[in-house]
Amino acid sequence: RFQACVYFASVFQAMSCGIHYLASVFMAVTPNFVCGIPGNVSSALFYNSSESNIEDIWTLWTSTEDYIVVQLENGEIWELNQCSRAKREVSLDPAYAYEGNKSIFSCSDGFLYDNTKWKSTVVTQWDLVCDREWLAKLIQPTFMLGVLIGAVIFGDIADRLGRQRVIWFTSAGQFVFGVAVAFTFDYYSFVIVRFLLAMVSSGYLVVAFVYVTEFVGIKARTWASMHVHAFFAMGIMVVALVGFLVRTWWVYQIFLSIATLPFVLCCWMLPETPFWLLSEERYEDAQKVINIMARWNKVSTPCKVSELCSVQQDDLGSGRMGDNDTSSTKKHNILDLFCNWHIARRTITVWLIWFTGSLGYYVFSLSSVSLGGNEYLNLFLIGAVELPCYIIACIAMDKLGRRNTLIPFLILSALICVLIMFIPQDFNVLIILANMAGKFSIGVAFGLIYLYTAELYPTIVRSLAVGSGSMMCRVGSVVAPFCVYLRSVWIFMPLLLVGIMALLSGILTIMLPETLGKPLTNTLVEATEMGRSKKSCSGKTPSAHSGTALEKIEMFGQETVSTEK
Repeated sequence: RFQACVYFASVFQAMSCGIHYLASVFMAVTPNFVCGIPGNVSSALFYNSSESNIEDIWTLWTSTEDYIVVQLENGEIWELNQCSRAKREVSLDPAYAYEGNKSIFSCSDGFLYDNTKWKSTVVTQWDLVCDREWLAKLIQPTFMLGVLIGAVIFGDIADRLGRQRVIWFTSAGQFVFGVAVAFTFDYYSFVIVRFLLAMVSSGYLVVAFVYVTEFVGIKARTWASMHVHAFFAMGIMVVALVGFLVRTWWVYQIFLSIATLPFVLCCWMLPETPFWLLSEERYEDAQKVINIMARWNKVSTPCKVSELCSVQQDDLGSGRMGDNDTSSTKKHNILDLFCNWHIARRTITVWLIWFTGSLGYYVFSLSSVSLGGNEYLNLFLIGAVELPCYIIACIAMDKLGRRNTLIPFLILSALICVLIMFIPQDFNVLIILANMAGKFSIGVAFGLIYLYTAELYPTIVRSLAVGSGSMMCRVGSVVAPFCVYLRSVWIFMPLLLVGIMALLSGILTIMLPETLGKPLTNTLVEATEMGRSKKSCSGKTPSAHSGTALEKIEMFGQETVSTEK
């Protein structure tokens, strides 16, 4: 009961991460537009269609190469293009085709936008078109840069200060910065606030994975960790729904930000994980959390930390395990992920899988826009298609193991990339199905690596490992749009790159150890031994009881679940 409440409270906030990651899909959309005009329009002409105002023309607009001919009330005739306008020197009849002299002018009177779908976007509010179009294209990359930095910073902070404090801060930060984005006064303040929002969103998602992994037992760990992704996908579906209902960008942003407000109001009730408290030798605090778990789960005889860790009761009472005694605790950094050859090889492989998963995920997602139809429904389905993906991944992970599931799906992704190259271009339905299959297979690997990374590393660097892996994931997401641009070189170049990376990742994964059914490790020595190597790391020397104690804590969690059943 206790673990279930903590879990669903934590993953509910993961929806906000999915919301903010995809919010710019509609918030920064660029509608059809043409140059503004220096007067009132009396008539507008688009090919053979004549209208009294420009708003009626947008339904006929098909290409950025099109232009609109307008006649002003003073008799002047103008041709309106997207980034320029031309005044006809001699023309009495506003015909669409004109071969006479023209005077070309810049868009000094602003732009006219198609408000059919969106009343306002950040593009229309700050005229991020033509020579300012590059600013609009930077909105998502700068957000992903904030995600990258936040993953590393908050992952490290969570290992140093605890998971609980980071969850508190990042949850409040998502709400505050999310609402603040709606009230930014110019483009630059908008980008800065969204950058901060990206940092806290990424920080929460990274730490939430570690948090729920350390609270649930071995049997439930796979499903619990994987379905954090399901709530992220639900956030994507929320974006589609709110985007369909609200067409003004700042109102849209406010609605998205308040969607998870209930969690912000109650997140302060979440406790610190016993794993982190034990790794910091705060046995008394760990005992308090275990006692609370026992009361919630109606366990009459909760386990005693003093018995598990061979700590005398007078040592517990003396307070030497308090917050102030940190002199003997070694602070760890990213170099500990390369403390010896076995851990370093593991880290390089894990980082490559993170990068490949993100790169493939976004390349396949960007390709899915060719589905056509309703854009809101398409985004909703893009989120919904991930849900069965994680269910199948969970079943395979529990039956076959983490490594034995990861390898075939990575190789399958590579094979699908090759298959798409041989499908004739006029077989649109088959191409779409193959792209969705590719996203499905890479999605399994992408979702699995979060849990697998958390299980491959010990408590003292677990958040740092997941955070650094998420950093590589974000590098992949930043590279993905540029990878898609390579279609201009060769239409299959993005798929070729993803296929090569997926195949390489699948081969290297063979060397990783299996973690299915094994207790979480607490020290770098234990993590190295999991890879069947006796070479020791230059980390904290493990006590004789540390691994046993943590394993018994997990067993206690499982006994609690059994009692509830």
